[in-house]
Amino acid sequence: MPDARRLLIDLTIMTAIGVLLAVLGPFGSFALPFALRLAYWLGIALAGYALYLPATVIATRLARRLSLPEAGLWVAACVVATAPMTVVVWAVDGLWHPLHLPSAEGWLTSYANVLILGSAITSIFWFGRMRRASAAPSPPLPAPVIAPPAATPFLDRLPAHLGRDLIALAMEDHYVRAHTPAGSTLILMRMRDAVAELAGMDGAQVHRSWWVSRSHVTGAQRDGRNVRLLLTGGIEAPVARGQIEPLQAAGWPMRSTTVSSRAAIG
Repeated sequence: MPDARRLLIDLTIMTAIGVLLAVLGPFGSFALPFALRLAYWLGIALAGYALYLPATVIATRLARRLSLPEAGLWVAACVVATAPMTVVVWAVDGLWHPLHLPSAEGWLTSYANVLILGSAITSIFWFGRMRRASAAPSPPLPAPVIAPPAATPFLDRLPAHLGRDLIALAMEDHYVRAHTPAGSTLILMRMRDAVAELAGMDGAQVHRSWWVSRSHVTGAQRDGRNVRLLLTGGIEAPVARGQIEPLQAAGWPMRSTTVSSRAAIG
C-alpha cells in the first residue's frame, strides 16, 4: 500500500479525474445538475480507487512472488475489480433512479463501460509507477568483502627482537635459519614444515635448502648456469636450476647476467 505522501498524491489525482468527469458528463450524466454530477463523479472516482488499488497491489506482489509479468497481472486486476465497481455504480445510480436488477445485457454493458473507464485510470497509475521506478536511484553496491590476511604461523616462532619482516629461510642441519633485517635465529624444525607455515606469504622455496620472500629480492646474479638471488642485507640465496624458469614466469628477477663468485650465506 502507498505511504501517506503517495496516498495524498493519488487522492489528488482521483479528485482531479472526478472533477474532469463531472465537467464532461460521460455515460449520460451530463443531464444532471453540475453539483450533483460533481458529487456523483467524485464519489465514483474515490470508490474506484478504493477497489482498484488493493487489486493492483495484490497483482504486483503476485508478479514478484511467481515471477509473472506485472503488466499482465494488472490487466487481470482491472478485470476482477471492475465486477464490484459495477455493483457500486449500479447502487449509486439508485440515488435518483428506482433500483431494479439489470438484465444480462444491461449488466454487461455497464460492466464494459466501467472496465473501459477503470482501465484508463489504472493505466495512468501504471505509467506513473513505471516512471518512478526508472527514476529511482540504483541501490548501492555492497561493500567489497576484504579477506583477512592468510595465516603465517611461522612468524609467531620468531623472537620479538627480530620482528616479523622475514627475508629468507636457510636450512642448517635439523634447523632453519630465519633472516630478518634485525638479524637471524635458528629454529628447530624441518624446512618443508617451515615452508608450509609460510603459505600465506608472497615467497617461494627457490632451492631445497632456501625459502625467499619475494619483497626482499633486490636482483639476481649468474655464474654460468648457476643463479643466485640478491636479498636485503646482502644475503644471497642459490636457485635450483629447475626453479629458474618457473620463477621467471612468475615475474621474479632472474635475467641478470652479472657474474658472481660469492657464496650464499648458510
